[in-house]
Amino acid sequence: MKFVVSSKALLSRLSAVSKVVNSKNAIAILDYFLFDLENGVLTVTGSDQENTLTTHFEVEEAEGNGSFAIKVKNILDVLKGMNDQNLSFEINEENYEINIDYQNGNYNFVGLNGRDFPEKLVTEEEVKKFTLPAKDVLSGISHTLFAVATDDIRPVMMGVYWDLVPDKITFVASDMHKLVRYINTNLKPDVTASFVLPAKPASILESFLPKNDEEVSVTIDSGSATFKTADFELNCTFIKGRYPNYNSVIPQSNPYIVTIDRMCLLNAVKRVGVFATVGGLVKFRLEPNNVILTAEDIDVSTSAKESISCDYNGEPMEIGFHYARMIEVLGNIDHDTIEVHLSDPSRPGVFTPLEQKENEDNTIVIMPMIL
Repeated sequence: MKFVVSSKALLSRLSAVSKVVNSKNAIAILDYFLFDLENGVLTVTGSDQENTLTTHFEVEEAEGNGSFAIKVKNILDVLKGMNDQNLSFEINEENYEINIDYQNGNYNFVGLNGRDFPEKLVTEEEVKKFTLPAKDVLSGISHTLFAVATDDIRPVMMGVYWDLVPDKITFVASDMHKLVRYINTNLKPDVTASFVLPAKPASILESFLPKNDEEVSVTIDSGSATFKTADFELNCTFIKGRYPNYNSVIPQSNPYIVTIDRMCLLNAVKRVGVFATVGGLVKFRLEPNNVILTAEDIDVSTSAKESISCDYNGEPMEIGFHYARMIEVLGNIDHDTIEVHLSDPSRPGVFTPLEQKENEDNTIVIMPMIL
């Protein structure tokens, strides 16, 4: 079996597929890429058992069909230090010895039989299929992934929740300190379903979804989904469990509204937060057309205070937020001006762009800290 491929093209595809491979695997062959050559098309697959990512592309001077496996680290280390040039692969199908010739020399090592690579399980249950604009799916993941929980106290919170109805999709993520609800009415799946996509495959999906008008094909069953674009196919397993009622977390009555420049507030929080205690408390005192940020650490005798102009005509109020969570939230709103909706210091703050984009509704909730 032989073929020729550009080192740059191969590195690009392998780097993308490597995101699914764990650094440590219980099954040795999962440390390998699966290469499958058929009729001049090379398909490369990586897997961690729960998630499988595949890419395919045409190669040159292909002879024969078959499959073999190459260790992920070996091939990536070779390609990363190489200028763009053609690589000539020759595989001995009896012992899976792999020889790679290039301009200045060659590499020779032994791979594994591709048939030993775990196959994707085929479900016999009825599946739901639909296509979606890739850029809108990308937007849904990008707006929510930062808020996913990272601890396993409640595993169901360690992913992005997809709530599908025929004429829209709602993406939700929460770590119980902050919650993001992003609704996109440009996504019309024409089905009703819901699932929790774990953070890892959500991040992988975000990395390869195109930002143009291309569509992504989606197939879901009760336990998994497959996302397919022109260049990649990701199959992933859902997190089992019932996601909490996210709408009940969002306060509906917020008489106090602060309109403020997002970047001014973000930079002020970054500066003042340096002087916060280990707990991360930054106090926000609201006064007419002014918000005063303060932080202090009594143990080391440090403090900071900064004032920012804003549009606010309510009663004076003081509320506390964790500065790092504020930085995350403010850094993930894509509008120059935001509104902060408040009711009292014990209730969550609701952050929204001053103007929502067409077909979008982006709402972020942050739990307050005790003053």
